[in-house]
Amino acid sequence: MPVPVPRQRAIPAVECGQAPAASPDSGPSKEQAPPGTHPAENPTTRRENPTEKREKPTDTSPDTSTGTDSRTGTGTDSRTGTDAGTGRTHTDRTQSAAPTNLTVLLIEDDPAGSPIVPDLLDQAGKPIRVRTARNLTEAGRLLTDDVHCILLDLALSTPAHGTGDAEDHDELAVLRHVLELAPRHAVLALTSSSDAERGAEAVAVGAQDYLFRDELDGRLLSRAIRYAVERKRSDSAERRLAEGRLRAQENRRLERGLLPTPLLAGSPLRFAARYRPGRSRALLGGDFYDVVRTPDGTVHAMIGDVCGHGPDEAALGVELRIAWRALTLAGLCGDELLGTLQQVLEHERSDDEIFATLCAVDISPDGRRAGLCLAGHPSPLLSRPGEPARLLPYDNNGPALGLLPGARWPRMQVELGAEWSLMLYTDGLIEGHVGEGRERLGQDGMVEMVRRQLAEGLAGEELLRATVNEVRELNGGELADDVAVVLLDRTA
Repeated sequence: MPVPVPRQRAIPAVECGQAPAASPDSGPSKEQAPPGTHPAENPTTRRENPTEKREKPTDTSPDTSTGTDSRTGTGTDSRTGTDAGTGRTHTDRTQSAAPTNLTVLLIEDDPAGSPIVPDLLDQAGKPIRVRTARNLTEAGRLLTDDVHCILLDLALSTPAHGTGDAEDHDELAVLRHVLELAPRHAVLALTSSSDAERGAEAVAVGAQDYLFRDELDGRLLSRAIRYAVERKRSDSAERRLAEGRLRAQENRRLERGLLPTPLLAGSPLRFAARYRPGRSRALLGGDFYDVVRTPDGTVHAMIGDVCGHGPDEAALGVELRIAWRALTLAGLCGDELLGTLQQVLEHERSDDEIFATLCAVDISPDGRRAGLCLAGHPSPLLSRPGEPARLLPYDNNGPALGLLPGARWPRMQVELGAEWSLMLYTDGLIEGHVGEGRERLGQDGMVEMVRRQLAEGLAGEELLRATVNEVRELNGGELADDVAVVLLDRTA
């Protein structure tokens, strides 16, 4: 609930009447005066308020810059005055002065106008501009982007709401509203030396620091303002860093949750998989895979690749994997299943040129035979004891999903035998370079590599890990494309 504020009052151009008024667009209202100038013309802190009417100076010299005289409405310039020693007219040089580094908004409602903020200088010795607001309404109007710090007098009066709410009795209600009004600004609380506990509570609520208004001096306050501004910047940067880390952790948990959990309960087959996305610091890419066992004992395995490897392709790959699992558990397979997946792809892709390759295998309950469907995807690698590893036939390879409306994908029958290993993979495994030249590993190079590793006795997870690591080494570093590899084993 907003805090009612006192009726608006004109904001003085000079706080407490200690410095002459200045035009809103001018620099500091006064600077170090030249020799012979009256000392009263030398305050260093600018009190600015664009809405205050200005007193007409006694000098009558013409000037092109204009203000408004509160009594006559005639144009005047607060930068023009008369030298007290000689009577000669001089013009203040504030227009050419360098702009101040810091601007402070003081929120206090002392009707007597007693000064609580002394003259302020920044680290470079330049005046710190001070704007004064008598209530939250004026503060909201003066709180522009160039304000760096807010000085809030905790004695600022807050009329009772008369509602009986707890906020009516909250001594820090105004501070809470200021923090809501200016969440990105540093806030310094001003209190009396006899009320240090209230100042500490203000810091606990969100102020950067508190100061005793009856013990202020320019040097102390200037240093406190600089400290509060830097602390606020540091806190904001640390908060953004923490938010970024939390967001990254949430994204990783989300991506990890989207990776498949094989459903192989009751099957004698062993399962292993390796997955490396091409995107830096990501867990998912455009590659996808899944393995499920249906109630009749058939094991269905699938691996696919959406063209590209960004976040959109990763999301589409997850959709296709989930759709494949649902359709498989519903009893679809072969050409009917792939045709339905193509419809899903066509409806979900963001561009008509996006396509996906896919390899689907269904292994009979006895584990000796398999059906194979290829949609523009590399053929699996089959290895059996006493025989060199070889690629399964890919003569009836159909088109990739999303390329040809009404396409067909023939299902081939493959004899596996009593003991075998079947490796499904994406093209990221075979498109890496070999050495520093442009030659790629290719399917033949991969087959030779796996044959050698099998001869060394590698199997399961160890085989996949060794294969992916060697491909990376041959490439001379990380692979540019996503890599997914699935291995199914059946032992006698």
